[in-house]
Amino acid sequence: MKIAEIKDPVAVETETVETPRSTAGRSDPSMIVPITLFYVLMIFAVIRSPSLVSASGIGSAVIVATPLILATYALMASVISGRGTVDLSIGPLIGFINVTLVQLVTAGYFTNPFAFFGLAFLLGAAYQLIFALIVVYVRVQPIIVSLSGFLALSGINLVILPRPGGMAPEWMATWGLGTTVFSPVLWLLVIATLAWVLFTRTAFYTHLRLMGSDERAAYTSGVPIAIVRIGAHIISGLFAALAAITFTALISSGDPSQGTTYTLIAVTALVLGGASLAGGRASVFGCALGALNLYLITFVLATFNFGAVQSFVTDLAYGTILVISLLLTLVLPLIQRYARNFSPLLYFVALGVVVLGVVLHATYDYGTVSAAYVVPPFPGPLDAVSTMRGMFETGALDPQTDALRAAARPLIWGVVILVVLAGLARVAVTEGRTRDVGPLVFLVIGLIVLVTAYSISQPNGFSFGTGSDAPHEERNP
Repeated sequence: MKIAEIKDPVAVETETVETPRSTAGRSDPSMIVPITLFYVLMIFAVIRSPSLVSASGIGSAVIVATPLILATYALMASVISGRGTVDLSIGPLIGFINVTLVQLVTAGYFTNPFAFFGLAFLLGAAYQLIFALIVVYVRVQPIIVSLSGFLALSGINLVILPRPGGMAPEWMATWGLGTTVFSPVLWLLVIATLAWVLFTRTAFYTHLRLMGSDERAAYTSGVPIAIVRIGAHIISGLFAALAAITFTALISSGDPSQGTTYTLIAVTALVLGGASLAGGRASVFGCALGALNLYLITFVLATFNFGAVQSFVTDLAYGTILVISLLLTLVLPLIQRYARNFSPLLYFVALGVVVLGVVLHATYDYGTVSAAYVVPPFPGPLDAVSTMRGMFETGALDPQTDALRAAARPLIWGVVILVVLAGLARVAVTEGRTRDVGPLVFLVIGLIVLVTAYSISQPNGFSFGTGSDAPHEERNP
C-alpha cells in the first residue's frame, strides 16, 4: 500500500506536467472570423480599386487607419481591466487633445515637437487619471463616468474651438499627404504596436488580465487592484494622445466634432478583433485587424454610389458588424471545442499568400500583355513552329510578360520561404514545450509586410538585379 501511495502523487505530477505540453502553442480560435473577413474585404477592395495596392494607396490607408488603430489600443487597456470599462469618451478625448493642441500652436505655443508630444501625453494621462480615481475611490460605475466624460468633453471641445479651423504645426505639414508607404505616422504606429507587445510581457499585464477575468481572485492573490486599474487608465490616456496626434496629422487642423465618431468605430473594432467587453481578453493583433476591417469596409462602400445616404449606409454597416460580432461570441465555446490547435497567426500568413496572388493579378494590367499578341490570319500559310507546339507549351514571351515574371519571381519565392520558416518555427517551438510562439510569427508577418511594401514602393518592381528592368504598368481605377 505504501508503494501505491508513493506512485499516485508521481502519476498526478506527471499528468500536471504533461498538460501544458499538450496545450502548447494553442491560440484563440475566435480570430478565425476577423482574419477571414480581412482577406475577403481586401480582395473586394483591390478588385473595386486596384490603386489601393500602390505606394500612394497604401500610404493613404496608413494615414486614415492609424488614428482608429491607436484609438482601439487605447480602449483595449481599459477594457482588459474588467468591470465593463468601455470608455465611451475616447472619441471626444481625441477631439479635446486635437483642438487644444491646434489652438495653442496657432497662438504660438508648443510649436516644438517634444513639447507638442509632451502636452498631448499629459492631457491624455491627466483625463484618464481623473477617470480612474473616480472609479476606484468614489466607486462610481465606469459606464456612468465614461458617458459623463463623453458629454462633458463634447461640450468643452465646442467651447475651445466652435468650428473646424486652425493649423497643425509646420513640421507636421507633410505627415498627412499619404504619398509614400513609409511616413512618420507609420513609424508612430509601429512604435505603439511594439510598445504594446512589450507591455504584454510584463508582470503588470499579467495582473491586469487576472483582475479583468476575476477581480476577487486577483485581490486574494495579492494583486494591488487600485494601482493596476489606475495604471491601465493612464496607459489608455497615452495611446489616446497618440491617436489624437495622428488625427491632427490626418486633417492638418482642429475639429471639435469629428473625433467623436471614433467612439463607435473603435468599440466595433475592439469587439470585431475578439476582445471581451467583460474584461480579461484582448490582443494587439486582433484589435489592429478589427480596425483594418472597418477601414476596408469604409473603403469598399466608398467605391459604390449611394448618393445622399452614403454616410447612413456606412453607419448601418458598422452597427450590423457590431451586432454580428457580439452574436458570434455565443458560439465561441463550440469553436474552441473543435479548433483547439488552431493558430490564428499561421492562418493569417497562409491566407496572406493566397490573397497576395489575387492582389497581384488584380493590380497589374494583363490586358496590354495580351494585346501585344497578334492572332495570325486564317486561312493562310501555317507556321511550322506553332503547329508542332503542344497544347500547354508556350513560345517566346513578349517583353512585358517577361518583365512581370522577373519582378514577381523573387517576391513569390520570398513569401514561400517565410511561410515555410513560420511553419517550422511553429512545430519546433510547440514540440519544445514553449507555450507562446507569437513573437516568431509576428516577425515573419513583419518581414512579409516589409517585403511587400518595398516591392510596391519600387517603380520597377522588386528584383535582385536580374531579369528585365522594364516598368510594369498599373491599371487605372
